[in-house]
Amino acid sequence: MVLSSGKLTELADRYRDEYQNAAPFPHIVIDDFLEPDALETVLSEFPAPKSIEWEGYDDAQQRKLGQKKEEGIGDYTRFLLYQFNSAPFVSFLEQLTGINGLLPDPHFWGGGLHQIEPSGFLKIHTDFNFHPILKVDRRINVLVYLNKDWDESYGGELQLWDQDVSECRRRIAPIFNRCVIFNTTDYSYHGHPEPVACPAGQTRKSIALYYYSNGRPANETKRTAWTNWQMTPEERKAGKLKRALSKFVPPIIFDIKKTASKLITRDRGGR
Repeated sequence: MVLSSGKLTELADRYRDEYQNAAPFPHIVIDDFLEPDALETVLSEFPAPKSIEWEGYDDAQQRKLGQKKEEGIGDYTRFLLYQFNSAPFVSFLEQLTGINGLLPDPHFWGGGLHQIEPSGFLKIHTDFNFHPILKVDRRINVLVYLNKDWDESYGGELQLWDQDVSECRRRIAPIFNRCVIFNTTDYSYHGHPEPVACPAGQTRKSIALYYYSNGRPANETKRTAWTNWQMTPEERKAGKLKRALSKFVPPIIFDIKKTASKLITRDRGGR
């Protein structure tokens, strides 16, 4: 048993009040969450970007890889995912969050393994909150990071923003064996919008799991199967400046600058 009932109960009791009263929305950060040897085995199985057929996302909002198909996941990692979907872990989440009737997702829809290569990013957003297969409401995110010797200069911190996306209220480094749990609502804005700057050959690795309920409080969110992306104040300011400059600078100048930037990034190995 990788996730022992006794330890989970102790963690729920210890962190319940902190979780439910956290700002900018209910969340908790728990270090040394799993047995180190167990997570070392998971890390040894973690597939490299080109070793399996990852689901790639590459657009203005995100540049990342995802894998939810079990045939692309190692045996021990698959066992751990099953443990996260077990009754003891679901009970732990109910005790921690105060949300009863939680349901795990056997499809790992949108979850499973995530990987961010150098220059990858995930803009600030709130998540889809309705499962298209199970037809239930998403309530909780669980993230477990697998990044050993992750230097602060690499970036990739999970950012938690306030309700009007005017201020980042917390930055969480994605270090090895750190677990982050938070509520999924219309105002749980999060992401890591700056490009990851880890060395070539290294990636930002995580396990993502989502939990659901049959219905939810009406004032929490509007049901949606889509991600709600939001710009940070810096991005809004940059957008306004670009629009203002476009009135005076020919569009070809912006195209040349964008192309040159891509070439420089490629020459630097994505750093």
